[in-house]
Amino acid sequence: MVTAGQFAAFAALTFLMVVVPGPSVLFTISRALTVGRRDALLTVAGNAVGVYLQVLAVAFGLGAVVTGSATAFTVIKLAGALYLVYLGVQAFRKRRTLTDVFASEASAVPGRTLAVLRDGLVVGFANPKSIVFLAAILPQFVDASAGSVPVQMLLLGLCLPVIALISDTAWALAAGTARAWFARSPRRLRMVGGTGGLMMIGLGTSLAFTGRGD
Repeated sequence: MVTAGQFAAFAALTFLMVVVPGPSVLFTISRALTVGRRDALLTVAGNAVGVYLQVLAVAFGLGAVVTGSATAFTVIKLAGALYLVYLGVQAFRKRRTLTDVFASEASAVPGRTLAVLRDGLVVGFANPKSIVFLAAILPQFVDASAGSVPVQMLLLGLCLPVIALISDTAWALAAGTARAWFARSPRRLRMVGGTGGLMMIGLGTSLAFTGRGD
């Protein structure tokens, strides 16, 4: 149904799109700096799920509605932007407790795990960079004569979350390593935590003014 050539071509284009740092990368780095490597990696997993929800939306026609309707696009974009600002404010307010968080980082709390996954999913689903890419590019790699178009899109669309998962994991690990160095000093850790929170606030604010052409 989907040829190896189609898959390789779309994967190559997706890789080029992913390696250019965007909202997901900046969010992942901010999370690694504010809440640590473990939660950053969970955020990456949630983000990948959110991005694949975009693939589902495009495959079944909702992507065209979102990119074609200024109102729908703006609602999703602003929801994601406001959520980022909220997470940034929370991170900035809690920067003084980061030493305790770092000390207990290895302890996995089920409720906390689900909350972090949810954060990543929301940001991934509301990422305007990927939804515009999918809505504009994905249909061009589909061969209507080769079978079910939605199924082809779902298969090709796997490239985006998989490549993003690999790339964002690398960013999370790198930022987590840097945070470990900052954690040697409570003052440095508070500083980097506050910076990460401000990064998320700035990212959310910039996202709110992102147009569909971005």
